[in-house]
Amino acid sequence: MALNSCSFVITMSEHTHARCENCIIRQMNSFKALKKEELKQMADHKETRVIKKGEVIFNEGERLGGVFCVRNGVSKLSKMSDNGRDQIVKLATKGEVLGHRSVISSEATNLSATALEDMEVCFIPKTHIEEPLQTNPVFTNAVLKHMAQELKFADDVIVNMAQKSVRQRLAELLMYLEDNFGVDHEGYLFLQLSRADVADVVGTATELLIRTLTKFKKEGLVSTTGKRIKIEDKKALYNIVEGM
Repeated sequence: MALNSCSFVITMSEHTHARCENCIIRQMNSFKALKKEELKQMADHKETRVIKKGEVIFNEGERLGGVFCVRNGVSKLSKMSDNGRDQIVKLATKGEVLGHRSVISSEATNLSATALEDMEVCFIPKTHIEEPLQTNPVFTNAVLKHMAQELKFADDVIVNMAQKSVRQRLAELLMYLEDNFGVDHEGYLFLQLSRADVADVVGTATELLIRTLTKFKKEGLVSTTGKRIKIEDKKALYNIVEGM
């Protein structure tokens, strides 16, 4: 496993409320299609782990012995390009299941997962994913639908990279961060990403990202304090995304 010594396991005696059959997180993913007995079996064999900000959950090219269900926190899923640049393809948060494509296909992972903030995840051994896939058609169908949605998301990312400018992609990311993660009591985006991480999501060099963000500030679209960003004119950002 890629988790280092800073991570630790929360035993089931410490977190009885985290049992799969009682967990509301499963309603956010394909696990909601599992039968009660399947969930109990899963709960008896899973481990709940705390992962510190910056820790790697798994590396690209690693073979996984199970999947990770996110209970709390945010991670980045990224892929290393041929020129050695890290491209963030998705931000995964509460309810997401990480590594299921690799486990189902018995192939090495094609992405890395790294915690962007302190996280709590449940590691579920491979066998407790494979068995219900063979015996529970409702679960199998739910997994297939989820994988189809992920393929559509990947297609959208490719189209955005090819057809939208850095300016459009940055505006779209800022709106996404506000809509999905909210703002703090001062109105700044709740999820704070480094400029390098923002650049990796947008798909550009950090220097160009900073120049584009500076232009947004001069136009009154956003304001910043350190790495904190506040959206000041969401309608204008929307118009940029739409190419108006």
